Formats: sequence, C-alpha cells, structure tokens
Amino acid sequence: MNRMEGKGHGVNGESVVQICNHRRRVEWLALLLAVITSLAFLGCSKREPARQAETVSTSSITVAVQSSGPIVIRTAEAEFEILPSGYIRASRIQDGKLLSLDDPQTGVGSADGYPVVDGKPIEDFLLDLAHAKISDQKSRIGTRGKRIEITGSSSSRKDLEKRLIVDVYDDFPALALASVAYKNTSPSSVKLDKLISQQHHFNASLADAKVPPYQLWSFQGASYEWGKETISMMKADFSQSNVIGTVSPTGQGGGIPVVAFWTASVGEAIGHAEPAPRVLSLPVKVERDQRISAAVVEEPAAMLQPGESYASARTFVAVYAGDYYQPLRLYSELLQRQGWTPARPNPEDYNISWCGWGYRSDVTPKQMLGTIPKLKEFGIKWATLDYRWFNNFGDWEARPFNFPDDALKKLVDVFHQEGLKVQVWWVPLAVGDGQVWEAIGEEEKTPEARAEQRRAAKVVEEHPDWLILDKNGKHARAFLNRAMLCPALPAVQEYYRQITTRLIRDMGFDGSKLDMCFTVPDCYNPAHHHRSPQDSVLAMGEVFKVVYETTRQIKPASVTQICPCGTVPNVAWLPYEDQAVTADPVGSVQVRQRIKMYKALLGPQAAVYGDHVELTAMKRAGKEYREFGQDFASTVGAGGVVGTKFTWPDYGPSFKDVYLNPEKQAVWKKWIGIYSTQMLSTGKFLDLYVYGYDVPEGYAIQKNGRMFYAFFAPLPEKPWKGQVELRGLAPGTYRVVDYENGKDLGVVDAKNPSAPTEFKEHLLLETRKM
Repeated sequence: MNRMEGKGHGVNGESVVQICNHRRRVEWLALLLAVITSLAFLGCSKREPARQAETVSTSSITVAVQSSGPIVIRTAEAEFEILPSGYIRASRIQDGKLLSLDDPQTGVGSADGYPVVDGKPIEDFLLDLAHAKISDQKSRIGTRGKRIEITGSSSSRKDLEKRLIVDVYDDFPALALASVAYKNTSPSSVKLDKLISQQHHFNASLADAKVPPYQLWSFQGASYEWGKETISMMKADFSQSNVIGTVSPTGQGGGIPVVAFWTASVGEAIGHAEPAPRVLSLPVKVERDQRISAAVVEEPAAMLQPGESYASARTFVAVYAGDYYQPLRLYSELLQRQGWTPARPNPEDYNISWCGWGYRSDVTPKQMLGTIPKLKEFGIKWATLDYRWFNNFGDWEARPFNFPDDALKKLVDVFHQEGLKVQVWWVPLAVGDGQVWEAIGEEEKTPEARAEQRRAAKVVEEHPDWLILDKNGKHARAFLNRAMLCPALPAVQEYYRQITTRLIRDMGFDGSKLDMCFTVPDCYNPAHHHRSPQDSVLAMGEVFKVVYETTRQIKPASVTQICPCGTVPNVAWLPYEDQAVTADPVGSVQVRQRIKMYKALLGPQAAVYGDHVELTAMKRAGKEYREFGQDFASTVGAGGVVGTKFTWPDYGPSFKDVYLNPEKQAVWKKWIGIYSTQMLSTGKFLDLYVYGYDVPEGYAIQKNGRMFYAFFAPLPEKPWKGQVELRGLAPGTYRVVDYENGKDLGVVDAKNPSAPTEFKEHLLLETRKM
C-alpha cells in the first residue's frame, strides 16, 4: 500500500495576475537591495572579491491558469489541458495546430478517474483550478520542469479530499506525469476498494473524420495469452482487462504497463511510470458510442483511518507521432532516469544460435553432438540444450533417462573442444511439488515421464517453507500448473545464485535460456511475514538479477536470454537479459513486431533473437503446431539475431518439418551468409515508418554510415508494386542495391528518396552514397 500519513498539505494557489504582480514587487525589491549594496561597497576602503552569480536553468514550459478551466500546460511538442473534472487532454503540436485523440465526455464518467469507496464509485469530484499551485519541478527525471498541484472535493462524499499532482519536464515534452491521492477527512475509517486514474476516451474520428471512433491501431502491454496479438487494429467489440504484474487468467502475466493507440498522424499512450513493478490493470474497451476507454486501475482494498491518504501509482499520458515504438521508447527512457538500467549486450549476444529443441523433449547427446559438423560448416558458434535435459523443475540436475552419469558434462566439453558455446534451458522459481505439471509435447505422456512429473524436487522436500501459498494455504499454481518458490525470500535468491554457479562454472555452460518466464502468484505464506501478498510479485526481478549478474561474473562473454513464451516481457525481469527474444512468435509478422518492441524498450542497438526461423510459418496440428518457416528476411531486415532449430542428419519422419534437407541447406547457407556479412543486428534501429499506415511495412537500420531498409508486402503470397520511400537519408545522392540478390536498383536523391519497386514477400535494400 502506498500511503501518505498525517495531515494533508495545504494548497495556496495564485492567479496569473497575482503571480505577475508578486514577481514585479520582488524584482523592485531586488533592484533596491542591489543599489544599497553597491553604495555600501563604494564606501569601503577594502573590497571583498566579487562572487559569481549562480546560473539557474529555467523551464521553457508555460502554464496558464483559468479559474473556470482548463489549466493549459504547453511544451515544445505538446499541450496538456487539465479540465475541472481532472481529465488531462493531451494534444500534439504540429505546424501550429493541435492534434489529439482525446475526446472527454461530459457529466458522469468525464473525470480523469475516481475512487470506489465502500463499494460505491465516487465520480463527482471537481478540482479547484483557480487555486492551483504552480512551481518549478526538479527530480531524477529532469532538472527543469513544472509541477501543478490541485485539490478537489466531492458533493456526495464530503469526507474525502482529492489531490492531483501533474509534472511535466522539458526533457520529456510529449509526456505528462500524474498522481492522485485521496484523504480521509472524516472521524471514522473509510474503505478504499479501487482507484481508477489516468482515464481517457480516445476517438479516431478526431484525426480522420472518415473512420469510426474505434479505428485505431493499438499496443496492449499485458502478457495475456500465448500467441495473442499484442499489436492490432481495434475492433468494435474489443474489451480486454490487461492485468499487469500478477498472473493472468490463462497463466501468463507480468507485462509492460503501457497501452498505446495511433493513427497515421497522432498517437496517445497511457501507463504507469514507476521504476518498480506494480500490480494493476490497464482495461481497454470500445464503448457503446464507439469511442475507446482506457485507464489505470488499482485495487488496494485499503482501510483509510482518519487523516490518512492513499496515493496512486504515478501514471503518464504521452502524445506522439508514430506507432508503438515511440511511447515504449519514452517509457524506457523515463524508467532509466529513475534508475532502471537494461543490461548491455556483449558481442556474443549477436551471434547466430542453433537450438536443440528441434529434437523435442527426449533429445540425446548423440543428436546434439551429431549436429556439430553442420554448425561448423555454417559458421554457427552457439548451441542451446533445450527442454528436458533435467530431472525435474527445481533441482536442475541431469535427467538419467537421456543424460546418464556424466554425459551432460561431456557434451558441454565436446562442444567447447569444437570451438562452440552452449546455452542451457531452465526456469527459475518453478518447482515440481508432487502434483503433475502440464507437459510440453507428446513425449511427456510416456509412463516414465509421467512418473518423473509426480516426483517432488529435493528443494521442495527440504524447504517446503519456501513455497508460495495461495489464500487457502495451498501451493499456488503458475504456468502449466507448476508450483513456485517465493522470490522475496533471501534464501531463495541465494539458492538460485548457487544453481547458476553450478550450471555456468561447474558444468561449463556459457549462458542460460530462461524459458516460460512470466510472473509469480501473490504469496500468502504466513512464514514469509510479507507486508503484502504482492511482495512476491514485486521481488521477482531480484532472482533474475542474481542469475544474470552471477553469470556475467563467471563468464563475461555469456548470453542470458529470458523467454516469455508467446507474449510480451515482464518489466520486473526485463533489465536482466542481455539478449531479448521474440518468444515463440506465431508467424513472421510477430517476429518483426517484437523486434521493434524490444528495440524500443532496451535500446536501438539491443540484441534481439528472432527465435527459430522455423516459427515464421506454421500450421496447428491438435494442441501443437507444425513449424516449417524459412523467412530469415523478417529477422535480418528488422535488425534481429538469426536463430534456427533444424535437425541433421536425417532421423526419420518425426522430424521431417525441421530436417535440414539438401534444398533447405542452400537456403540456410545463403541467409546465414547475408546475416554474417551485414550484421544489421548491431546497427542502430531507426523508427522511420508507422506500423499499420505505411505500406509496404518498413524498417530502417543505420550501420557504419550506411542506411539499410526492409520492406514487407501486405500479402506475402501476392507481388507488391509501387514506390518505396527511403527515409532518413542525409543530403546527397545514393546508389540503391538489393543486397539479398546483389541487384542494382538505380540512384535516388535524398531530396526525393522514392524508388519504384516490385517484389514478393520482402525487399532488402542498402544505400551507398555516391
């Protein structure tokens, strides 16, 4: 619970006129004092050395207060209006005009949000704009800015006082931060059930009168369901709760606390701006009037004693030009100003990697080692030992069924002797507790495998007190019905330091593929003495920090990858991976979308593994997918790191979809060569094309003074013909080359950088200045 104890702060606001008169009086007094001081110095026979005046940096942000509203905050890029209801209407400034998607209602529901008190929503708060307090603002986020503090009251609940604080910084001119607090001014306690803040209503028709209000592209930051679209055009019946932090209804969870909406000309996003994870939701819904409602919702279930206040998470609204890249980049930069620091990739993070998951659950040393000649032929330097090399979830020791005796250590040694490095697959915090966990793949249905699933891990037998318990005192369940250890316990964090040390130092692995990582359930274990059940959720990142830092200490040239299978990452553990992964994408489109997402969150030169190229095309077969993709261009062109899971040599029909037959070998050799030559994954990703509106879909990478472009046809099966615009070129003329096929496409001038093209599926271009 985030509470502010004691008496509320008094707010003494002044009108613009009063402020100006006050400043004039101060200026005259200062001038008079300067004259008197100068005369005194003239009368002195001995002079003190002159003291240099301190330079004060002032904000360029202006704030205009009108007693009846709105308060208008204007920056170099945006305008934010605070309405009497508390609604913050954001507009982007372009060519002197205001562009916005914000369309606030009138009457009930028009507020920026409201509390639910004793089971009843209180939606009639009005702010006292005439007495708003305006001050300069300085913090870790920025040294120059403005703060606006406003109090408000409700006619239906006179025992509650509202206090809204809005901060805007010169360094973040397209973003406004807000926090709201509610104070109990009554002599008795008040139950605060829910707190809705940063509530908005978006209308696409404001930007384009020809489209319905809901027709916006959107990014939904919740880790909601394996394979579910995170980036899509809104539909008329869209409704999603977007639970953040805690476990989702389908067992995933975590997520990025941002939702964003955009048109070709303007976009808006909201989210929470705290550097630490919070449990909340960002519900998005198309309402009956076809506008899109979005808000930040917390459920504190807090009992406010007399004089006590509850403050919301700090939230933001951002307005921008572009797609989801811009608000995610802003969000990342905002967190980094507050101490959130993403891991820096090392050169190994950009190397092509082959994964043994093509052999599925019962992979053997013979299969792994048999692939080495082909890896060396292709120049692939990294391999991953994937799922089910281990005896159980929790102990992470070799599985006797396929890695008896010291076979695991010998396998790692052979890879090293051949000049290759090896990652190992495992899952922190997930443990077997004797209940059958849900299997992956048909292989796990054998009697031997089912018996393994019923065995509890030694760590559970020895430390049952480490487990997360639910409200009923039972082992809480997470993804695929696994039990979880509580990351808030120092003993658990130390346990994973020891596991990491054993795998990396003693067994010799060169990094980790941490898979099926989402979040953990709330912990109600009384032995843990948590201040809140959510302590487990908030501490999850600490275990991944231990894994990452321990790995880097033992092997600086290591790779730590964290995979939130089929969904977006968890901001809690996101800074503790040096190689992100597109995480089981369902087709090529998700590969490209997620590479762009990670480049926004982790930086334009982040190492983002495109996952196995076989995932770029698939068909469902029962509960599983048949995966047979060959679309390397989506990873190469968007700036990702190439990966594959082929099997070789031929082990029969069970592996026919991923077997690297002679025909596929030519394709793999070609693309691995292109990737290794260009290494665009190490270049700088540039956000120059708007997803959903620029056709064809485009990406741009800057590397060694050159620009590289990738374009993808709207319908891969049909040729696309038309002009492509090569944005971001410095002045001059350039020769354009199709670097996939070595074809010269002519010359363009940066003043008119369009080139006529015709292609199927994709087009990869390089520009060379003449």
